[in-house]
Amino acid sequence: METNKAIKVIQFGEGNFLRAFVDWMIQKMNDQNIFNGQVAIVQPLENGLINLLEAQNLTYTHYLKGMKDGVAVKEHYKNTTVGMTNNPYEDYAGFLALAHIETANIIVSNTTEAGIDFSADDKFEDEARVTYPGKLTKLLLERYNLVSGDKDKGYIILPCELIDDNAVHLKAAILKYVELWDLGEGFGTWVNEANTFCNTLVDRIVPGYPRDTIEEIWEELGYKDQLVVESEQFNLWVIEGDAKVQKAFPADEVGCNAIFVKDVKPYKMRKVRILNGAHTALVPVSYLYGLETVGESIEDPLMSKFLIGALFEEIIPTLTLSQEELETFAAEVIERFRNPFIKHRLMSISLNSMSKYETRVLPSLLAYLDKTKSLPKRLVLSLASYIVFYRGSYNGKTIDVNDSPDITDLYRDLWSGYDGGRESIETLVTGVLSYDVVWKGDLSLIPGLTKMVSDYVERILSEGMKPIIEEVI
Repeated sequence: METNKAIKVIQFGEGNFLRAFVDWMIQKMNDQNIFNGQVAIVQPLENGLINLLEAQNLTYTHYLKGMKDGVAVKEHYKNTTVGMTNNPYEDYAGFLALAHIETANIIVSNTTEAGIDFSADDKFEDEARVTYPGKLTKLLLERYNLVSGDKDKGYIILPCELIDDNAVHLKAAILKYVELWDLGEGFGTWVNEANTFCNTLVDRIVPGYPRDTIEEIWEELGYKDQLVVESEQFNLWVIEGDAKVQKAFPADEVGCNAIFVKDVKPYKMRKVRILNGAHTALVPVSYLYGLETVGESIEDPLMSKFLIGALFEEIIPTLTLSQEELETFAAEVIERFRNPFIKHRLMSISLNSMSKYETRVLPSLLAYLDKTKSLPKRLVLSLASYIVFYRGSYNGKTIDVNDSPDITDLYRDLWSGYDGGRESIETLVTGVLSYDVVWKGDLSLIPGLTKMVSDYVERILSEGMKPIIEEVI
């Protein structure tokens, strides 16, 4: 299905995230007449939502629920950015025809983290039944042949998949297909030189389809919409792009949190250390303290001070962006945690917490130690709390620990040797800290860490969390 309006974006993916993130930004730009373009959606899998979109005249309702300027806000609007759809499995010729749209100069995608992949088993004659990079290679080839290799007729390519260097990996996969399918040196050069591949970082909570509340939503709307998408108010799109990219997609001019930078890595580190790190550091401390959700934690005076202290005193000082940028982002994170429309349970965040601590919190702990020559008490308390959490019970309450078998087996074996004495606690802690499969090194060798963690474990078991939290804040 198509429209006569100008198509400026070819979008691989019709799922909740792109509709509540990229298409939301385009809608805002269109509303203020600075983009004036629509999206051609390509369905990346054989089964998808294209038919539903077409049945609804390519429109859908977007609900934004969350904190806005310190106030809980719920608002909705109809998104009309989609101007064309294509299912390449049913209409491959129509898919290739997208390359003929002169006004389309941006390609976006969100095909899940596994979507940017190369398969040596893919054959050119398989048409759409190849990976996403394979499909994109064919679209680029159609464009290349159409424009006779004109290097001014390439695309700006903005992948939204949640992997490091997403554009680098996408480009590398495409070039592998150029070689695998023997598409020619000239085409490979055009892919390299005519197209701008931008690494990006995206951030917005977009839950799945609201099945549990959809009847209430329809009643509130006054109509049925099979494609209602919900999201929080917060948004962030960091794009590794120059002035040309910013001019082509000026979302930053309409109040969207789109940032165009030379290097996305410091922003990725900021997100992992502050947002993800705060979640991970909070979970065991707050859960053993007796709370169930992130919202309860941030509203509790004691836990709020613990979290804010961890962020502003132990994590932010280890990062490289400006103090203002870091503190603004941390304040936004705290506001997001207060979102009353999202019940983010601590137990759901606790999945695979050991590897999460290693990637999200441990780097801050080590950087803080390197910078100050002392251990960050709050982050160490979180580590000690995880050791108690992974015991699987606390104060007579069973804890449903969810991690890989080697981790759960390790804790079961180590806790089986606990006899209530100090020596057995130190043995337990040493066993955890020296498990280099998780930590990529032996943490028990860090001066003072084994003792501090052991002290906290001993006190959690004997005193409970409250007096320890009061002490560290």
